[in-house]
Amino acid sequence: MKYKSKLELSVAEELGTKAEYEPDKIKFVQPAKNRFYVPDFKIGKDTYIETKGKWTSDDRMKHVWLQEQHPEITIYILFQNSSVKLNKRSKTTYGDWATKNNLKWADYRYGIPKEWLNNNENKPSSRNRKRNSRSTSKPD
Repeated sequence: MKYKSKLELSVAEELGTKAEYEPDKIKFVQPAKNRFYVPDFKIGKDTYIETKGKWTSDDRMKHVWLQEQHPEITIYILFQNSSVKLNKRSKTTYGDWATKNNLKWADYRYGIPKEWLNNNENKPSSRNRKRNSRSTSKPD
């Protein structure tokens, strides 16, 4: 299996059979555009983990819209390093921004929170655990 980043590969190895890689597309509306979002890992019914090395402005807005338009879905953001600043001039970190916007997140440097995995009564099906091959050559 090839992933889009080394972070995704590390998380996949740690999750093992507890998660599926990018099995679903979730439709959301970006103002004036219909868009789709493909979460990295499905860990339960309507529960996902999205790994983020780089947390761009587009990523941030996408997750705000997803949260507003799909309150029935839980998306956990797993930052490679939540202490990274939004940009060179900002004092706000990835984690600060996520907290301010009510996103559920953790820092992968401290591992995947066990409660994320333990709170999922409806585990993903065994079918399609690894959707397709992706390159690990570029960071997420």
